[in-house]
Amino acid sequence: MSVTLDIKLKRANKVYHEGETVAGVVTLCCKEPLQHNGIALSMDGIVNLQLSSKSVGVFEAFYNSVKPIPLISSSIEAAKAGKIPGGKTEIPFEFPLISKGNKVLYETYHGVFVNIQYTLRCDLKRPLLAKDLSRSCEFIVHSQPQKSKIVPTPVKFSITPETLQNVRERSQLPHFLIRGHLDATSCVISQPLTGEVQVDKSDVPIKSIELQLVRVETCGCAEGYARDATEIQNIQIAEGDVGHGLPIPVHMVFPRLFTCPTLETTNFKVEFEINVVVILQDDHLITENFPLKLCRV
Repeated sequence: MSVTLDIKLKRANKVYHEGETVAGVVTLCCKEPLQHNGIALSMDGIVNLQLSSKSVGVFEAFYNSVKPIPLISSSIEAAKAGKIPGGKTEIPFEFPLISKGNKVLYETYHGVFVNIQYTLRCDLKRPLLAKDLSRSCEFIVHSQPQKSKIVPTPVKFSITPETLQNVRERSQLPHFLIRGHLDATSCVISQPLTGEVQVDKSDVPIKSIELQLVRVETCGCAEGYARDATEIQNIQIAEGDVGHGLPIPVHMVFPRLFTCPTLETTNFKVEFEINVVVILQDDHLITENFPLKLCRV
C-alpha cells in the first residue's frame, strides 16, 4: 500500500527568527485506511564541525572535541496510535523557536567545515511487518538584526608591483597600476558588495578581472585551531584587455545559505574575505585581499 508523508511549513520562504513559532502541517496521503503506532515530530538545530584532512593528524589531541553542538531540540506527539482514514489527512503542528538555557540560535549556514542546520523530522511508526516512514524538512533561521547602524567606510586600493606580497622575483614583473575602491567592507548581508576597479596602465595585456568571495572557517578548542579558507563564488567582472582609465563596476550579491553574519564563538569562527584578482595574458596572477564583516540589519 503506497503511503506518502510530507511536512509543509506555513511560510513559503521557510525563514524564521528566534522567538517566533514554526508552524505547518504534516500531510499523509493513502488510498486505504492506515493503521499506525503513533506519529512523532521533532525539531533540531545543530552545529556540525569537521576538520580538514590536513588538520586531522596535526590535531589528534582535540579531534574528539570537534563534536556536534546542539542548539535546540524539542519533540511532540502529533498523533496517538490509531487509524488514519484513506485519502489526504493534514495534522497541524507548532514549535516555539526558543533556545534552552544560554544557547544562541546561530544563523543557518552551509559551509565546508562548519555547518549550522535546523530541521524538522516526522516519524510514523507502523505495525510489525510494515516499514516505518520518516520525512525531514530544513527550515532557515536568520539571526536577530543588529541594533546599531552601519556607517559604510569606503576602502581605496592601489596595486603596483611594489605593493604585492609573496613575490620572489619582483624585477621580472611587468609594470602595472590598478586602482579602485570598495564602497564598504562592513557589509549588510542582504545588500550587494559594490565598488569600482580601474586599470591605469599595464605593460602586459589583461586576460581577466575577477571577484572571489572566500569563507574562512576556524574549528578547535584550547589545544589548537584549524583554519581553512575555501572559495564560495567567483564572478568575472571584465574579460580581455580592458580600456585603460575606464572604471569597471564591482557588484556582488552574497549567496543565501553559503554566507551568514560574521560569527565568532569559543569553538568555531566563520569569517569572509573578498579577493580582487587580475589575470594577465602571461598568466601572472595579481591578487588584492580584503577582510569583510557581514551583518544583518
